[in-house]
Amino acid sequence: MHIIIVGAGQVGSNIAASLAAEHDVVVVDRNGPVVDDLTYSIDVLAIEGDGASLATLREAGIDEADMLIASTDNDETNLVICSTARSVDDDVFTIARVRNVDFLETWTHSNDAFGVDYMVSTDLLAAEDVVRVIGLPAALDVDPFAGGAVQMAEFGIGEGSPVAEKTVAEADEWEALTVAALIRDGEVIVPDGETVIQVDDRAIVIGRPDSVHSFAESVAPAETPDPDDVVIIGGSAIGYQTAKILEERGLRPRLIEHDATRAWELAEALPKTTVIEHDATDAEFLTAEHVDRADVAVAALDSDEKNLLVSLLAKTLGVDRSIAIVENGDYTDLFERVGVDVAINPRDTTAEEIIRHTQAGQIENLSLIEGRQAEVLEFEVDEESILAGRPIQDSARDLPDGVVIGAITRGGDYVIPRGETVIVPGDHVVLFVAEGLVAEVAEKV
Repeated sequence: MHIIIVGAGQVGSNIAASLAAEHDVVVVDRNGPVVDDLTYSIDVLAIEGDGASLATLREAGIDEADMLIASTDNDETNLVICSTARSVDDDVFTIARVRNVDFLETWTHSNDAFGVDYMVSTDLLAAEDVVRVIGLPAALDVDPFAGGAVQMAEFGIGEGSPVAEKTVAEADEWEALTVAALIRDGEVIVPDGETVIQVDDRAIVIGRPDSVHSFAESVAPAETPDPDDVVIIGGSAIGYQTAKILEERGLRPRLIEHDATRAWELAEALPKTTVIEHDATDAEFLTAEHVDRADVAVAALDSDEKNLLVSLLAKTLGVDRSIAIVENGDYTDLFERVGVDVAINPRDTTAEEIIRHTQAGQIENLSLIEGRQAEVLEFEVDEESILAGRPIQDSARDLPDGVVIGAITRGGDYVIPRGETVIVPGDHVVLFVAEGLVAEVAEKV
């Protein structure tokens, strides 16, 4: 496909890097140095210019484009870009990234609003990510597959963890769970049964949700299995969306907002949330409000620096888990190294969702691992697949090294993947795929 991406920031560059190997990708950005860097780092055509300009879009090949992705940091600009593209070619498939959920709601309830075929809201996606992590003790990341019948989760392995210093085979106590990979010192390792799980590793597991939850409780037995006391610090759009989703799931979170007008608006919009107007950096106030006894504190303020401060303050006071929103992707690892339990970058989440949609039809679902060093992919097996009608132990020989069959579902039911398990057409298979192998795997599976 000929794909035009407008906006070469963190979202656009991640998308471009993921699509460049299989598609003809053109990236447009106003920032000349960014365009120059992209030209030398990724196999794409990079153009300096205004993506909302018809002349620039024509230079990028809009007349023959199959897809246009508007991923600048300005909602209105992205909508104008999509509308302009559609005015030239009504057949181009347009994707717009927005932060404002109001735009998403308008688009959802209308027919082809704004000239956008698919829209993603960064704030809503980040809030959903936060809520998934809240629901699974000790998890650093959680993604559902096969309609929720399969989970992929990432866990840190700490001192005293019952799986630390065991081989993968020795740690295999869960019937419906596969340790698909270990991340060690920033490198992704695809383990075999003899690989030793070390302290400070991060384990990527794929399995049935109950087994993943059981693994979580084993990895971090001190954490609350089902957290119900959640404190959200900051009434930003992400903070509001997080509280709203938690309300829909039957929880009654607390939300701290410093601005009186915003606090009043939130109290009106969130009937099951206790909204408190106060400065969340006041340790005495947090103790008086028993924030120190909370299961989870979510930092969703308007700056990364404030989110780091209140997250560490909450941990110092005794909160079980801290989750921080981090807008600058370069800070994500830093937050977790200095003591924040989970750092969530909305731009990474958005890039992943857009990439997932560009693969629709061939790949059912995907999750990016450790800066695209690997991917977890869901395929529906057809008659032509090398997996169809064969035991896993046979078909796995035809897959490249670095591919792990993590889970299978059949008719919505979980099938435990064992060497003798025969995969049949119509099954959904969740695979862990190491870097550079996605195109080859997609052709075979």
